[in-house]
Amino acid sequence: MKASTRGHASAVVPSIQSRWPARRRLSGCLALALLCGPVAAADGVKADAATIDPAHWPALKAPIPRDARLEARIAALLAKMSVEEKVGQIVQADINSATPEDVRKYHIGSVLAGGNSEPGGISEPGGNYAAAPQEWLEIADKFYKASMDDSDGKVAIPIIFGIDAVHGHNNLIGATLFPHNVGLGATRNPDLIRRIGAATAAEVRSTGMEWTFAPTLTVPRDDRWGRTYEGYSEDPRVVASYAAAAIEGLQGKVGTKQFLDGSHVIASAKHFLADGGTFEGRDQGDAKIGENELRDVHGAGYPPALKAGAQTVMASFSSWQGRKMHGNADLLTGVLKQRMGFDGFVIGDWNAHGQLDGCSNENCAAAFNAGVDMLMAPDSWRGYYDNALKQVKSGEISMARLDDAVTRILRVKLRLGLFEAGAPSKRPLGGKFELLGSPEHRAIARQAVRESLVLLKNDNRVLPISPKERVLVLGDGADNIAKQSGGWTLNWQGTGLKPSDFPNAQSIWTGLREQIEAAGGHAELAVDGKYKDKPDVAIYVYGEDPYAEFQGDLRTLAFRPTRNPELETIKRLKADGIPVVSVLLSGRPLWVNREINASDAFVAAWLPGSEGAGIADVLLRNDRGGIAHDFKGKLSYSWPRTAVQVANVGDKDYSPQFAFGYGLTYAKDAKVGVLPEDPGTADIDQRAMQFLGRGALPRGWSLRVDSQGKPAQAIKPPLASADGAIAVSAVDYKAQEDAWRVDWKGDAKVEWVADAPLELIRETNGDVQLLITLKVDAVGAGDANLLAACGPKCEAKLPFGEILRGLPRGQWQRIGVPLKCVRAAGADMGKLIVPFGLQASKGTSITLHEVAYGTDAEQVVDCKRQ
Repeated sequence: MKASTRGHASAVVPSIQSRWPARRRLSGCLALALLCGPVAAADGVKADAATIDPAHWPALKAPIPRDARLEARIAALLAKMSVEEKVGQIVQADINSATPEDVRKYHIGSVLAGGNSEPGGISEPGGNYAAAPQEWLEIADKFYKASMDDSDGKVAIPIIFGIDAVHGHNNLIGATLFPHNVGLGATRNPDLIRRIGAATAAEVRSTGMEWTFAPTLTVPRDDRWGRTYEGYSEDPRVVASYAAAAIEGLQGKVGTKQFLDGSHVIASAKHFLADGGTFEGRDQGDAKIGENELRDVHGAGYPPALKAGAQTVMASFSSWQGRKMHGNADLLTGVLKQRMGFDGFVIGDWNAHGQLDGCSNENCAAAFNAGVDMLMAPDSWRGYYDNALKQVKSGEISMARLDDAVTRILRVKLRLGLFEAGAPSKRPLGGKFELLGSPEHRAIARQAVRESLVLLKNDNRVLPISPKERVLVLGDGADNIAKQSGGWTLNWQGTGLKPSDFPNAQSIWTGLREQIEAAGGHAELAVDGKYKDKPDVAIYVYGEDPYAEFQGDLRTLAFRPTRNPELETIKRLKADGIPVVSVLLSGRPLWVNREINASDAFVAAWLPGSEGAGIADVLLRNDRGGIAHDFKGKLSYSWPRTAVQVANVGDKDYSPQFAFGYGLTYAKDAKVGVLPEDPGTADIDQRAMQFLGRGALPRGWSLRVDSQGKPAQAIKPPLASADGAIAVSAVDYKAQEDAWRVDWKGDAKVEWVADAPLELIRETNGDVQLLITLKVDAVGAGDANLLAACGPKCEAKLPFGEILRGLPRGQWQRIGVPLKCVRAAGADMGKLIVPFGLQASKGTSITLHEVAYGTDAEQVVDCKRQ
């Protein structure tokens, strides 16, 4: 489809429900020949049916011929293994919750390092994200040696160590960080994807792991989803064209000597199935779509991945038609294993089995019986092991099903050569830490950055910039490698990092400065844009702060729903006669029409990773005045016309702001003109009604702790006062790190701080309550107060100690404090800066899951009695 640079009319629709386009079912996408368009459900498949007919799915054969000797070896191993050993093989534990001794004792089949897990996690809670490569290799050796200890007379089965190397070996300091998949999709370069996979595999192998939970083959259809950046494209054709390349890069090509050799790793095709198709872009939500769309859109990447020899497939947290994928035997067994010939093993996701009806994290036969061969039970593994063993002995899990799963796990381990490989440090790449951030790998990443950039606007031909000019570089993303790298960087959310954590990386600023100064120009960094010497041009780098998974879910796609300091800064610079080039860092397309209008040029840079110089390569001319590198990136996601538009290529009445495939170049530009500035969100309360939810604050908010008048502030835990009187940490409740625990070791307070005043007079005049979902573990002997504040010397205190003491200990509950009570305590409800805070005394411990406004409390506080 030809990209459109026009069509800027904007219709105002009265209700939010009418804005969401009906989901379309696509047919024939797997042929990759024609642009998929909207069609009606076919083959008698009802859109609301939750049943699967495997005959509707591609019939495939396993690409690796069955090896009789290998299968005989598996059978011999099975014959020697006890039931306890077999159950151990289907368990995967996190290194923060299991020791090498646990692996030896329980014959655990796999360990993983989760996004926040590091060597030393057992002895040092939370681990050490700055662990040196040698520490990783040493812990890998310890787990391997424990798994091979047969001194108890049991069979020695080597452990397999998995890690989320999703944009490089991103848990390791010094590793190459490639652009996230949202950027790679814009390159349209499968060979580049293959090279990135091979480089990642080599870096992973150097530190002792053999398995990465990648590639993600999701097809995101609603950009509000917090995992959009993990997907290559909204178009199943792009995802399908990358799938084999990604698998072959990581594993090597089937049929060659390189396949699963010592420089490659096991890959995981994930998340099966339709994690990107959930209703309203909700993470771990429900894909309310028909079987045709499930297969042709969300299943498009799996046939090429399986044909390329993918050895593991990760089941999705999400549901299809209300049925959790971890319990969907029709898809996991009937379609994936039987119809599509998958002979590797299915790995679960982080305690996802516990979400099935009748299951808990420690007890879930249903997921295993449905086809999940290895359960990811990171911190629940011991309970899961005990219960699975009982279920096998009782017959709830059949011996045939257990043997099938263990056979699949052993087959993968044997194909990888683990039985003969020796300790990780003795393998071909073990200890070759020079591979981490090597010049060769960084060159691949830099190319990926260049090719992923999408030029949305260049009306005044400000780009390319002469490096001989005076260039101002500004914005909080300019000299911020953590921000340009996004989530899944050194920790799960990619937050709380510092420049020294990136020794083999270059920020966008340093990349620009290096080239400008080498050419004789002048570069100045001023994050706030307040320059010393008037520049010839300004490059403004800004965008989303790092996030991962559900903590990135949005209500709308407006970059700045209300207060917009970036827009104000652009206008100020323009008023000074300075041309402005905006470089947007984001994990998805965002509604930024106002910023685009105010800028002379606008570049979507996505989340480029460690090689900031790749941006300088394209934005700057060479030192001879020519074009060093032209823009190559083309949108793999449709850019929204409004903040609430959900547009996917192939939709009926498809009319985004910038269409799929759009991307200007220096050789072929176009006039964008003035874009409409109505976000289409008049009926949505942009001052979020929820200001703690699923472990995250709304964009622009922050958390503040204060002891003895010495505040400390952050956007998420961990956070503590300097004197240790108060500490906030992230803990698990319903999902990973979706609750915050506050512990008081002295008198102190914690506050939720808004970036702009809240006006809540209307809500206060009604029945709206401050809703708090909390668990009280302990209450100190001193006073406790609920706080609200509207600025210096403008604080309200509502006595809260008796309320807390009256709540049962260790139980989750949802209480409501009427906003009228807060107003009565002295808060100015027309300009709240701190809508919620707690002051308490030593010995108090409270865990918070959600803080919001609403009317559905389980228990409403009677403030007249306080």
